[in-house]
Amino acid sequence: MKPIKRYLLSTVMVCTAAATYAQRGEIESQTYEILKEKSIEFPKADRLLDKVQPAAAKTEQSKVNYRFNDVKMAPGSPTIVPSVAVSSDEKERKELPEPLNNYIKLGAGNFSRFLGEAFISSRTSEDMVATGEIKHLSAGTGPVDGKNSANSNSLFRVGAKYLGASFKLDGGIEYERKNYYFYGYQKQPEGVSVDRDSIRQTLNRFGVKLGLENTEPNSLIDYKVVTMLNTIKDRYSSSEVDWGTNLQTSLPVTEKIYAIFDADAYVSQRVDLDKTYNRNMFRVKPSFKYADELFSLTVGLNVVNETDNGLDVNRTRAFPVVDLDVAPFQGLHIKAGYNGDIVRNTLRSFLSENQWLGPNLLVANTIKNSDIYAGIKGEGNGLNYEAKVAFTGYKNFYFFNNSLSDTSKFSAIYDSGKTNVLTISGEAGYQVNDLFNTSVKASFNDYSVTNIEEPWHRPKFNFSWFNALTISKKLFITSELYTLSGMKGVNFRTGEVRKLKAIADLNLKIDYLLTRNFSAFVNINNIFGKEYERYMNYRQQGLNFVGGLSFSF
Repeated sequence: MKPIKRYLLSTVMVCTAAATYAQRGEIESQTYEILKEKSIEFPKADRLLDKVQPAAAKTEQSKVNYRFNDVKMAPGSPTIVPSVAVSSDEKERKELPEPLNNYIKLGAGNFSRFLGEAFISSRTSEDMVATGEIKHLSAGTGPVDGKNSANSNSLFRVGAKYLGASFKLDGGIEYERKNYYFYGYQKQPEGVSVDRDSIRQTLNRFGVKLGLENTEPNSLIDYKVVTMLNTIKDRYSSSEVDWGTNLQTSLPVTEKIYAIFDADAYVSQRVDLDKTYNRNMFRVKPSFKYADELFSLTVGLNVVNETDNGLDVNRTRAFPVVDLDVAPFQGLHIKAGYNGDIVRNTLRSFLSENQWLGPNLLVANTIKNSDIYAGIKGEGNGLNYEAKVAFTGYKNFYFFNNSLSDTSKFSAIYDSGKTNVLTISGEAGYQVNDLFNTSVKASFNDYSVTNIEEPWHRPKFNFSWFNALTISKKLFITSELYTLSGMKGVNFRTGEVRKLKAIADLNLKIDYLLTRNFSAFVNINNIFGKEYERYMNYRQQGLNFVGGLSFSF
């Protein structure tokens, strides 16, 4: 292995000081930790669950991690960080520890920002790996009234993975605490101050996850089961306990035909303003898949039952599932399909998109009546690409907007009629050895709503461009450009509709290896210096930075 290939750009999320995460109201920024790595991988079994692509690439060619998924319920959601920025190598690094994979990181920046982070991994035996991680990022001031727009985010996570002779067992526990302020209030008269305690919000989230997966290539039944328990509680007496279990199984019927059975079970209880809401969902998805070297065809049925005592809902829906994947030649796939589903919404999922939500929130599932899609994806000579067109019909499609009672907090608004969404999306990536990696991703969304005026706060167009450049064995540079446009908000008190200005956010990260163990970094965010609004009344920070040192051991 060449020396330069022993360095890895791995993604470590660092937020701007105005808010903690992009999906909660701003464009997310990142830094990149420089670590040495000797690649070690568990052998990958030829499992039935992995038999998705009918044509396999040659072993000497680089694999493309295709992400040709169904259109998400919320196209154009606030989370616009490109998936290529979080590499599979980063996950593998934490699962398979090697020398210098452990690190301690400290940094500081403007807006009274402090960053502290540590990651420790240990191979307790030849087949078992344990990891521990702790992060803290805080900003003492923000873009509005100093400390009134401060924020902090703390995360603690431990996990373990065990690889047996025929199975893989992994699990983890994590706790996250976020503290921030509803600073989207109207400007106060001179001499009048806002009580910080009255606008403070604190989120406490706890999660446990346990997974069991078959790794025996010659087993009769292939399987994967994951169970998760998540709780979340805020400062305004809102809380949620959510337990979910997902099962995937596959059984060969003939050499080219497979019987697939997937099932999900979710039991959830939410408390808001002393009211208790029990919300459950159960899903079974049997299907048959035919796969050969030219094409694969999947035909099945998605049956979903949902109950909600707060909305007096108890219904069962069945949706056909058809997916065709044609591979006319090596490295090219043409896909088309049709499906439907009931998309599950929870308090936790809503807060992951918009942290400015107020109390007494209406949480309801969204029915995806139909999803028709077609597209292509492929790879070759270091280039991978994907393009897709989808037309999706929803009922109870949700939007976020400033509430009537308090414009500094947001409510969920549902279109009770039919919402049609046309999505045209594409992405492409190119890599030159380990020296240069670039990727672009773009999406256009057209919303046709029925019982609301506009698709409040949903962007029509988003674009992201990520680059990673290795200058030398010691110097690494990454850049990220994000844009969002076409968003509108309304003040329900005055009836004024406001078109939010287009967002353009450019971030730059520079890492320099001082010695084998020490590295220095600086991350410059929002280089354009625009105090944009992802959500109405919430200005984000202008130019901001964080810099520091990292010690690897």
